[in-house]
Amino acid sequence: MDVTAADSSEARNRMVDAQIRPNRVADPRLLTAMRKIPRERFLPPHLAPLAYIDEDLDLGNGRVLMEPLVIARLVQLAAVRPREQTLVVGAGTGYGAALLAASGAVVTALEEDARLVDIARPALRAFAPSVTLVAGPLVDGWAAGAPWDLVFIQGAATAVPEAIARQVRAETGRLVGVLGGGGRAGTAVLGERTEAGLTLRPMFDCATPALPQLRPRPGFDF
Repeated sequence: MDVTAADSSEARNRMVDAQIRPNRVADPRLLTAMRKIPRERFLPPHLAPLAYIDEDLDLGNGRVLMEPLVIARLVQLAAVRPREQTLVVGAGTGYGAALLAASGAVVTALEEDARLVDIARPALRAFAPSVTLVAGPLVDGWAAGAPWDLVFIQGAATAVPEAIARQVRAETGRLVGVLGGGGRAGTAVLGERTEAGLTLRPMFDCATPALPQLRPRPGFDF
């Protein structure tokens, strides 16, 4: 099924007006970005016709493209300030990174799944060319660009890996992510790094699948 430009534009507007705005998402930068950026271009072709449904889309290997409302609420929670140096952990196919860039962040998008990087690269080049796409283990974060003004973990984890926590800029930096167990239930959190370490505040219930790469492994300490 081909998605024409007109169909895509209409679907994006319906998504914003029916799924996003009625659910406490009001950031004008984000709403504008979601009306402009074609989600179908951040999906493999066989999933493109499903780009605007209000469900996660299975990308394989335990990874998903987050449903529109969840990614919208998390990006709004991030409250991006102009030119903030931002790391997206688990960038997947790049859609969340594109939304953050459109909101004013200077984004580095970290992904370790080569299949997803292959989708993200041309999509970001076309719709968010300012985003820097890098490959590496998600659990390690991206120390080369640290400290980060904003770290955005795109998926749930049982805890924030210590390497990532250390990369949040002290005092002024923030972390946005989802804490959850093995199921889909979770809590969106906003983190700040102080002398005592990373302090996380629960913000709202948030159902999104766990990032497999951030699950605890035997012999690994969070």
